Amino acid sequence: MNAARRMAPPIPPTLEEVELARTSGRQIAALLGDGDGARLQVHLGEEVIDVPVKALRLLVDILGNMAEGKAVSLMPMHAELTTQQAADMLNVSRPHLVSLLESQIISFHMTGTHRRIYASDLLAYRTRRDAENTAALDELATQAQELGFGY
Repeated sequence: MNAARRMAPPIPPTLEEVELARTSGRQIAALLGDGDGARLQVHLGEEVIDVPVKALRLLVDILGNMAEGKAVSLMPMHAELTTQQAADMLNVSRPHLVSLLESQIISFHMTGTHRRIYASDLLAYRTRRDAENTAALDELATQAQELGFGY
């Protein structure tokens, strides 16, 4: 898959694809269970293809998102993102993202005169940020309960 196609914005599934994803996702999930091995039979012929269980579990996740009508996009962890792509993934402005990079909060490297961020570094930051936000909200809820605010 080339880089341009990989970074294209995902397209939401059609209603027919939503229903198909719902049905097929449930079927695959039920068949997988907690097993370590799996075989997928392709009915475009009689060929049997061995597929890693991790890939099938990823497929179940993809189908689950599609069943909810969400657009899905895959990106390798080593993908290099532009500052705009990274900002879009974090749902922040590009100038704010650049300030995070310059403050060394998110790792980046230079490709010529352009900043590039590895997807793995961006996702690690997002995980840390989400954990910090959750901890802060939990602390606020605890304080509100102690003060009798009724939350």
